Amino acid sequence: MSAPTLTDFVLANTTLTPVPLVPEVALHSADEALDLWELTHHDQPPFWAFPWAGGQALARHLLDHAGLVRDKKVFDLASGSGLVAIAAALAGADVVTANDIDPLALCAVGLNAAANGVTVHTLDGDQLDSDAHGADVVLAGDVFYDAEITALVLPFLRRASARGALVLLGDPDRAHLPREEFTAQARYEVPVPLTLESTETRTATVWRA
Repeated sequence: MSAPTLTDFVLANTTLTPVPLVPEVALHSADEALDLWELTHHDQPPFWAFPWAGGQALARHLLDHAGLVRDKKVFDLASGSGLVAIAAALAGADVVTANDIDPLALCAVGLNAAANGVTVHTLDGDQLDSDAHGADVVLAGDVFYDAEITALVLPFLRRASARGALVLLGDPDRAHLPREEFTAQARYEVPVPLTLESTETRTATVWRA
């Protein structure tokens, strides 16, 4: 799709809705995952169209502990809707970059950032071989959802931590998270869409490398 068509698609299939655990932020969110997934013709679900539990927890944590990102350069990996990136911007980050490989996600990030009155720079493509572009803070919400993705993401996060970046993760107790590598910072009970998670709430933890 071209950029105007991407924008039209996101707007036609979502509604601007406050995030349950982070009502300070409104996102263009969809009602039904499977129906939207069929419309996108993508291999991956439309991660950009829902506020996932890990992202909600991490966004809440950033807004409640703004000093973690205030005046910092922030990189949000696999940004999806941009929720975590937007929370970082609202918390006073100097520069926020949202990265995703899905053009629809980056379109949604732009629309969501504008709806919340913040500036979030978008970066497309696989950035896992990079150093997160020198960011002071590297954020990742709900990225440990399968073994393959975990194996790709972990080296990126380890490198960022090793060079001194603050690495913060939001994760709803996914099986593939190597808990021994991280330190729990906070836990949240997060309202989630029943159709996505087969439950109305999930417990999500914010972890620090």
